[in-house]
Amino acid sequence: METVTLTHAAALARLGHALSDQTRARVLLALREAPAYPSDLADALGVSRQVMSNQLACLRGCGLVESVPDGRRTWYRLADPHLAPALDDLLQLLLVVDPTCCGPACTCTR
Repeated sequence: METVTLTHAAALARLGHALSDQTRARVLLALREAPAYPSDLADALGVSRQVMSNQLACLRGCGLVESVPDGRRTWYRLADPHLAPALDDLLQLLLVVDPTCCGPACTCTR
């Protein structure tokens, strides 16, 4: 069994912090589908651009997303390719723990 370190605990705490806010969780779920510009994410999630900027800054600070300059604009993507399947696995776990979480019309899973 691998030794659990403070680094492991800190990484899980960062993920927990990121997921503790519904807007940040929705941003991560959107970015698992495809990279996006902040303005497009704000429009898709129905939040202001300032809110989106703050949430993306938090997710960058947590090490979960990265910004990619594109001329005068910047788009965002998940920082690690393992994150998208991990989010899928978390969603599946949540559905097992609380099967009433989502109805037949649910769009939270792929």
